[in-house]
Amino acid sequence: MWQGSQDEDIQAAAAALQAGELVAFPTETVYGLGADGLNARACAQIFAAKGRPQDNPLILHIANEEMLAEIAEPLPEAGARLAKAFWPGPMTLILKRRPLVPDVVTAGLDTVAVRWPDHPVAQKLIEAVGRPLAAPSANKSGRPSPTLAWHVQADFGEAIAGVIDGGPTDVGLESTIVDVSVTPPTLLRPGGITREALEGVVGPVADPEQSERPKAPGMKYRHYAPNVPVIRLPNATLETARAFLAAHEGETVGLLLDDESLNALAPFSPSVLVWNLGPKTHPELAAARLFDGLRRLEAAGCAVMLIATYDERGMGLAVANRINKLSRPYEEGDL
Repeated sequence: MWQGSQDEDIQAAAAALQAGELVAFPTETVYGLGADGLNARACAQIFAAKGRPQDNPLILHIANEEMLAEIAEPLPEAGARLAKAFWPGPMTLILKRRPLVPDVVTAGLDTVAVRWPDHPVAQKLIEAVGRPLAAPSANKSGRPSPTLAWHVQADFGEAIAGVIDGGPTDVGLESTIVDVSVTPPTLLRPGGITREALEGVVGPVADPEQSERPKAPGMKYRHYAPNVPVIRLPNATLETARAFLAAHEGETVGLLLDDESLNALAPFSPSVLVWNLGPKTHPELAAARLFDGLRRLEAAGCAVMLIATYDERGMGLAVANRINKLSRPYEEGDL
């Protein structure tokens, strides 16, 4: 494990990437599993290590405008306005690609996903490598995304060259993805930059059409889930949760709920394990705590988890998106 606070560790990690190896590193969103983004063989290792479907494109991470010009056509007007407002930061733009980008990165599409991260460790690492880094989330495909270095180690162990430990990530959810290769711009995945913030810069953004060929990560496949069932509660959260806990008395049940709901449901039996997602009115806290909670409750031996979704406004949209993808709706037969 390398430490992000040590320049010699950044250089060692950069040397491993230049040699075609895989290195996990922190960003402000989640930890990424990095490879030299212009080395097709290295990028192919990402798919093998993660068990990632080949039609799921990768995001290229840059650290300056020169890298952007190497891999993408000039930004359209909407893209330029968004980049000025939110780069560096937790936003990915879908752009027309240049021939230098390997097909394995783009899944054969004529577009490329690009992000300029705001995390100092990510920036130093990309600059040290001197090339864009392909870096999906550093987890096995379908698993909760990693927000701490130990999450990465739990999934990969010694299968990658190493992990740069930069502490907990700030946002906790993957980047917002906006397709600016089309008009109007299309919000492909909600994330750390809200729809409201995007629309404050470029006006209304569209929702994606259903397609068998995803243009960006997080659109097609099951994502973010632990290896135990996660049940999404309906609006009558407290009544349903009480009934479920009573029906499963003695089983190890995990609750991932806002603190108001947890306070209303307390006290709990010793077999109920609780993860507080923070006040319901602050979904940004739920974003930062969600994936860590899923992993910790799974590691503690939960047989099943209960979770409630969020209003799809502001950061609540991104939180609801992840919860909907990692869980299934509550059914009467769950009692």
